[in-house]
Amino acid sequence: MAVRLAQRLMKTQTPFLCRSYPMLVTKEKTEDVAHTKSSLQKRLTVPEIPQAQYGGRHAVTMLPGGGIGPELMSYVREIFAYCGAPIDFEVIDIDPSTEGNEDLEYAITSIKRNGVAIKGNIETKSQSLTEVSRNVAIRNELDLFVNVVHCKSLPGIPAHHKDVDIVLIRQNTDGEYAMLEHESVKGVVESMKVVTVENAERVARYAFQYARENGRKKVTTIHKANIMKMSDGLFLEVAKKVHKDYPELEHNNMIIDNTCMQLVSNPHQFDVMNMTNLYGTIVSNVICGLIGGAGILSGRNYGDHYAIFEPGTRNTGTAIAGKNIANPLAMINASVDMLNHLGYKDHARVISEAAYETVVERGIRTPDIGGTNNSTDVIKSILDILSNKRVH
Repeated sequence: MAVRLAQRLMKTQTPFLCRSYPMLVTKEKTEDVAHTKSSLQKRLTVPEIPQAQYGGRHAVTMLPGGGIGPELMSYVREIFAYCGAPIDFEVIDIDPSTEGNEDLEYAITSIKRNGVAIKGNIETKSQSLTEVSRNVAIRNELDLFVNVVHCKSLPGIPAHHKDVDIVLIRQNTDGEYAMLEHESVKGVVESMKVVTVENAERVARYAFQYARENGRKKVTTIHKANIMKMSDGLFLEVAKKVHKDYPELEHNNMIIDNTCMQLVSNPHQFDVMNMTNLYGTIVSNVICGLIGGAGILSGRNYGDHYAIFEPGTRNTGTAIAGKNIANPLAMINASVDMLNHLGYKDHARVISEAAYETVVERGIRTPDIGGTNNSTDVIKSILDILSNKRVH
């Protein structure tokens, strides 16, 4: 009888050390909406925040990357330790000079295990055709189909335009980044641009849904359908179709080269921008240049099961590595995004407020945004401000 009772308890109790990921959404919750949502819309259902692991703490994969990545990650760990953020980092260094993908495979396994990662830009120095871009490979393997960059001006920062507030929604796995190239005959190289209905709809629906939920008014789809009539034409056609489900929002479209000119001349006309992979790279760097540079903005990468947070422009910063002048704001903002994703709103808030007070109110800034301070000065100020804040 005791054996039967023990067996019954084992069937109903959850092991104490089991991991809980965003991917473990119950089947019943998905089936509940089957009569109102398409299969694709069900895939876009926002996953639940993962439950805390190992004594109320979260394990997060940290990929420092190259260039300034390692020093910026050390600042993030220092700030998290200071304010008591319940995060344990699993740090994985990927050697950019190695042949083979053993480090990359281990990193992907870690992210699948933890569900969440924060990363710097990972260099791929090898020119071998068998070596893929580590950054692209991670996004493709984890199906991180959308990249979100909130481009918002900071008061007092030298910039070409003020009061800019644009959200970039970028398709993350298709397009020119499909890494499908071949030499058809000697001296003729062909590179494939892949656009699929499924991924075009996923990113378009994400853009419109984001606009609806965040009080935005307009979505602009960026394309080059006048030349690439089938690929970009399909992306634009899908966006127009998805727009029918969001009649309260305005939708227009713009050719990529005109977009760059319009951003430089009048960025305030844009609200939410929906675009393919390569155009996202171009536009994010243009906007960052307009509002202060690459050291400010963070980027969020989402899939159905995993999330990765990183600086918005994905720059390595090799030229300034080790000089104590790298702007830590982009990586700190990425860490704030990560804390919000995990549900630690109070920790995210106090770190964000401390960073804002340091740069905007105290004027402690690195040279890239018009300051004379070094990276350490910025971090010391943030820690000083955090010393007077309480996290409940």
